[in-house]
Amino acid sequence: MSDATNAGRGLRMGLLGVGMIGGSLVHALRRAGALSSVSGWDPDPEVLHYAMEHGLLDHAAATPAAVAREADLVVLAAPPAACAELFETLAPVLHPGQLLTDTVSVKRAPIAAARASLGALLPRYVPGHPIAGTEHNGPAAADPELFKGCATVLTPLPETDAAALKAIADLWRRAGARVLHMEAARHDAIFAATSHLPHFLAYSLVDFLSSLEEEGEIFRHAAGGFADFTRIASSSPRMWREVCAGNRDLLLPLLHRFETRLGGLRKLLEEQDWEHLEERFRHAKQERDAYLEDPGTWRDGSSDGN
Repeated sequence: MSDATNAGRGLRMGLLGVGMIGGSLVHALRRAGALSSVSGWDPDPEVLHYAMEHGLLDHAAATPAAVAREADLVVLAAPPAACAELFETLAPVLHPGQLLTDTVSVKRAPIAAARASLGALLPRYVPGHPIAGTEHNGPAAADPELFKGCATVLTPLPETDAAALKAIADLWRRAGARVLHMEAARHDAIFAATSHLPHFLAYSLVDFLSSLEEEGEIFRHAAGGFADFTRIASSSPRMWREVCAGNRDLLLPLLHRFETRLGGLRKLLEEQDWEHLEERFRHAKQERDAYLEDPGTWRDGSSDGN
């Protein structure tokens, strides 16, 4: 780890992407006494202004390179599509003593970008994904309690430095998270099913209902079930477009399988096969109830990822 940490003082964090996830991590680590200062960069000047006005950042930088140059810890809390350019920009200014991690909700794409740009610095990069969030986004949604009791998945590479991995894991624990290790491809497959597919379906349902002639009356009389099912459709559309693009190869087969399964339910309805329809509903209820009684590793939310 850096000399700063060895000396017992807090880390200087460089935050690239000042949104809900990055902002929440700053709040949590400040409260834990893990940081001495935070500099940040965001492509939106208004976001940086807000972060400075509300004390989230100590310094606002004009470029990602300026953030990374003096940091002990660099956190990419940016959308998936931004990672390749950011790694390319950071590579010339990073040094071997720094820690580098990300919070991106798909892992294979940023890892490939890191491999293409970081060279000898790759072992200091620890890919990560906090399984926490809400449908809100931006620095105003940052919450120091966001990660408490939630899992953060780290997907280390074969080259990952053991000391860097331990340091990043310790920081997430200090932020309140439980830390898991997982291979990147397995991570992307799991979250294609448990996060990316549900978001896709929630957006699709609202989009479909809004196309009906009775749209106004439908939404006017929508009850709690509609609100519960579609909450995550209030997440950042741009962010979820990028997540879908980044995990397209795994999301598409799941959608095809879901369509087939849904077609089977539709057939039961068409044939008025109420017994088997109830059986399918009962099975779904039992599975969800079992999950709620013992969610185990996962407690997912929507994440804007920046």
